[in-house]
Amino acid sequence: MEVETTALAGLVILTPRRFGDARGFFAETWNRARFAGATGVDPDFVQDNHSLSATAGTLRGLHYQAPPHGQGKLVRCGRGALFDVAVDIRRGSPTYGQWAGVELTAENGRQLWVPEGFAHGFVTRAPETEIVYKCTGYYAPEAEGALRWDSAGIDWDLTCDPILSNKDAEAPVLAEIDSPFEWSET
Repeated sequence: MEVETTALAGLVILTPRRFGDARGFFAETWNRARFAGATGVDPDFVQDNHSLSATAGTLRGLHYQAPPHGQGKLVRCGRGALFDVAVDIRRGSPTYGQWAGVELTAENGRQLWVPEGFAHGFVTRAPETEIVYKCTGYYAPEAEGALRWDSAGIDWDLTCDPILSNKDAEAPVLAEIDSPFEWSET
């Protein structure tokens, strides 16, 4: 597994090895021991999610769940292509408000580890794009939080206005959120 660190502490890009031949490929997308060895993190995943966006330019996010229902996410693209983004919203973090993004495609097999303390979102680059992700916490609607997609200086590389849910379009801007996350160097 190839591991790339980002400028945001804790946010990691992973590329599992693929073994291919004329039939296609095989890849081990999750292995607890390898993940822990490569990242120093040993998450306890409790839920898997799978989302389909029919139209290119669909933007979902930026979402988070507040403690004690926080979620770490291991995100990958099952079909199509997307630009996946995380914004550091840990109060006191030296990178608070900064973002990092990575192209995830079915072809490149890359994954993004998004720990608690980050808002997460993505925009689809191809029609019929599927995102698949493992979560360390169960979905808890009472703990949902969001920040508006255009309030953190993210370069989404959009060629038209994104397709948004009403909830995402009306989310508060980064400067107005009272983040429930605290920075810790451990």
